[in-house]
Amino acid sequence: MNLFGRREQEQEIKKMGRLPPGQALTNKFPVLHYGSVPNYDLTRWDFQIFGEVEEPRRFSWEEFNKLPMRKVKMDIHCVTRWSKFDTEWEGVWLPDLIEQGIVKLKPGAEYVIEHCEHGFTTNLNIEHFKKPTTLLAVKYNSQPLEADHGFPLRVVVGALPEHAQDPDTRYFWKGGKWLRALEFSRVDKPGFWEQAGYHNIARVWPEERFEGQW
Repeated sequence: MNLFGRREQEQEIKKMGRLPPGQALTNKFPVLHYGSVPNYDLTRWDFQIFGEVEEPRRFSWEEFNKLPMRKVKMDIHCVTRWSKFDTEWEGVWLPDLIEQGIVKLKPGAEYVIEHCEHGFTTNLNIEHFKKPTTLLAVKYNSQPLEADHGFPLRVVVGALPEHAQDPDTRYFWKGGKWLRALEFSRVDKPGFWEQAGYHNIARVWPEERFEGQW
């Protein structure tokens, strides 16, 4: 699509109230991360759940793909000022695991710490992790994730198009790529970017990008 077409599209999205302040529409899917892209032997890959749970769990890739899955269409917003609309993701939703007794949280579970490759972590409060727009995603637009975008598993956060102005929508970095574990915690544990000066909560509409001025 040419630049003029993109601008027209952006104006339409803006009129609909779906474009947050400081953001610009993209029809591409920019690749942004710190560190190298990992290579996986999925026969040796695992995913763990630990911390404030009644029973720690470990899943092989085969076992993970047998968990209940759902599809979600959402708008996503990167702190680097691009937004992408009507993206479709497929994966595991935490409340489904809780409802089916696969994950049993202790009363003290207030935060979720995403543990990813290379020691990367990021944090969300448990209420946000239970939102229908927080997904442990294995597919994007009906295809397995590309390596640059977090294959085989990543967390995705965004907003439902019909609730685009949800004030609790978070910037996209709050969904970690190459996810290997979820830790449920009584206390908040700011992750890699949060410790580097990015905002700990990271709500999109009030532009919570950084904790201070750089």
